[in-house]
Amino acid sequence: MKPFDDLSARQRKILRYIEQYSATHSYPPTIREIGIETGTNSTSVVNYNLNRLVEDGWLEREQRVSRGVRLTRPLPAKTGSGGPNSTVNTRKADVSMIPLIGKIAAGEPLPVPWDIGHHINEDQMIEVPPFMLGNVDPNEVFALQVQGDSMIDSMIQDGDIVLFRRIYAIPNNGDMVAVWIEKRGETTLKHFYHEGHRIRLQPSHPTMAPIYVEPADCQVHGKVIAVMRRM
Repeated sequence: MKPFDDLSARQRKILRYIEQYSATHSYPPTIREIGIETGTNSTSVVNYNLNRLVEDGWLEREQRVSRGVRLTRPLPAKTGSGGPNSTVNTRKADVSMIPLIGKIAAGEPLPVPWDIGHHINEDQMIEVPPFMLGNVDPNEVFALQVQGDSMIDSMIQDGDIVLFRRIYAIPNNGDMVAVWIEKRGETTLKHFYHEGHRIRLQPSHPTMAPIYVEPADCQVHGKVIAVMRRM
């Protein structure tokens, strides 16, 4: 990986903007938004720099998706003006410990225990940088590891770790959620759509069909706020 300080000023600015935007909106900016923020009129110039940042190990890109950029790791902290000793060490101080409670299917539903917040030991906790949580209380966040590829068009792959904010109300149509299907005793990761007499759980895969359940059998436990990918 190319050191952060060896990147061009424009590339460092692009990375800082992607970090800030993703923390605020829970999804990354478009190429056009990056260009506006960094004062780059040409989208081809932005695209060139994004590709260089991929080559240098700072970004992942999904070419088919308009918001298809993701940081591969936290950025170094901005240093103050107090000299070298003023640099902030954020490796531990600025991470949140989030419970990784099991696996979730991005494909066919998968059984998983919903013992959230109980019997979690240290080995089940993962370190999450603050930009991935945004303004969400870490105590309201849990993580699940994805199995399957039904959400591939939403940039979620098999093996990814998905961060969820617990929700206590009916989600909005289109939200990506962790759903417990009570009659089946199974859980799944899908886009949620309330269609009156039924719930449609929609995959993001061109060849996969939705799952339909009755509202009484559908318990939504969390809404996706971020995705972590192990390299």
